[in-house]
Amino acid sequence: MSLPRAPFWFLRHGQTDYNARGVSQGSVDIPLNATGIAQAHQAAPLLEGRGITAVIASPMQRALVTAEIVNQTLNLPLTTEPNLREVVFGGMEGQPLGTWFADWLNGIATPEGAESFADITTRAQTVMSHLLTAPAPLLIVSHGAFFRALRGVMGLELDIRTENATPILCEPVAEGWRATKFA
Repeated sequence: MSLPRAPFWFLRHGQTDYNARGVSQGSVDIPLNATGIAQAHQAAPLLEGRGITAVIASPMQRALVTAEIVNQTLNLPLTTEPNLREVVFGGMEGQPLGTWFADWLNGIATPEGAESFADITTRAQTVMSHLLTAPAPLLIVSHGAFFRALRGVMGLELDIRTENATPILCEPVAEGWRATKFA
């Protein structure tokens, strides 16, 4: 799998109560909590002046509200893309992130009713291959498991937790991709 060689910014949504409790959200459309709203406001100036051309967000409220808050500073075209939504974790939604998550990430087991890691990886590759044909760099506002799949597409380590509302510059380098956090 490969992506167009165009740089982009990635921003995971701000914190939710589920994040604070360490439980999986998946397709449950959980809102930002007060910390998450503050995180989105703190991320905005870090993204200002970076040449970002547009903001594209998951339609799930935790990502969309994060994007809207950031875009109050950026003042760019903002659209939603359904395929940036978070993975469906099926019966594990609302459950603590335990050994099941590592098994899912490694393709060993997929919870009942869940989207497999292979499926979300294919979805991430397909949607990002389309989005990255637009003038760069874009700001993509999405979710943690989605970004793990995208990291896999970029040939980067999978088992790294993406911090809430911390901008990450993803850029092609000579032999693959680099993801650099800005805090």
